[in-house]
Amino acid sequence: MIDPSSAADIATAAEAGTRLGYPESVLEDLYVRMLRIRLFEEEIHYHMSRGRIHGTTHLYVGQEAVAAGAAANLSDRDYITSTHRCHGHAIAKGTDLGSLAAEMFGKRAGVCGGKGGSMHLADPARGNLGGTGIVGGGIPIAVGAALSIRRLRQDRVVVCFFGDGAMNEGAFHESANLASVWGLPVLFLCENNQYGVSTHVSRSTNLEDLSIRASGYGIPGRKVDGMDVLAVYEAVRDAIAYVKTRGPLLLVAQTYRFLGHSKSDANVYRTEEEIAAWRRRDPIPGFRDRLLAEGSFREDRLSDLEEEVRREVDAAFRYAQACEEPGPEDLLGDVYAD
Repeated sequence: MIDPSSAADIATAAEAGTRLGYPESVLEDLYVRMLRIRLFEEEIHYHMSRGRIHGTTHLYVGQEAVAAGAAANLSDRDYITSTHRCHGHAIAKGTDLGSLAAEMFGKRAGVCGGKGGSMHLADPARGNLGGTGIVGGGIPIAVGAALSIRRLRQDRVVVCFFGDGAMNEGAFHESANLASVWGLPVLFLCENNQYGVSTHVSRSTNLEDLSIRASGYGIPGRKVDGMDVLAVYEAVRDAIAYVKTRGPLLLVAQTYRFLGHSKSDANVYRTEEEIAAWRRRDPIPGFRDRLLAEGSFREDRLSDLEEEVRREVDAAFRYAQACEEPGPEDLLGDVYAD
């Protein structure tokens, strides 16, 4: 990860001719992270629709700028906690695509041995403490990890991803309160994608700006355009600098999921006009257009990157389908008692 926050980095970027104020390596990294998530999620959707991936899944299509912009500020030593919509966070944090795809198919080579599946991915080697099907379930875990950082005097941070629906769970209030009391290095990152399953946020919360809730715990609250990867990158960069020395912060990213809540979602609670309006703000083509318009990249360079990511994702899913299924001998592994 390159940190462009210093004057030296920005000066280097200017000398290199980039117009967005960042080195090309930073801009390329953000674009590639978003592309990996989008193409991976589309592959999951394709295989699930054909019965090759079982169970259910909650796709991250449309929200890529949040995970990519946030994770670009983190190292493997930094922690994240995730949600039921966890593939995007895992990819952005650097989990190997092949082992991630194998997990989707329930294969032994999966990142969790095929036992986590779509909603319960974890990758401790990358600092990913896992997703959960429990709404808000990762929030207390994030606070626990942040407490361990403080007690061990480590130079780490926790980014806790959760949705707007989780802000009405008791786990959020209890966790935010304790994190504030103890001054823990945790960034509460709410991805407000406008809906808790089929309930619009305006029907569940009597606040237009959810970041205002931070004031109830004596911590800062900020909001960011979650469809703008650079805006997220900068907001998380600044937030991390704050929480490492001064304690927790709530950052609310305004975003939108383009697909249904899950594979069984008939999507009858949203109008076609609403979805189309948000799709016009798609973070990936929007960032691509910006890179071209600002002269940071040429068309052929971006096309090469896109083809490279496509090959990477295709290879991951070919690998996953060819992997071994788990056997009876795997049944009692990874449990706490004989």
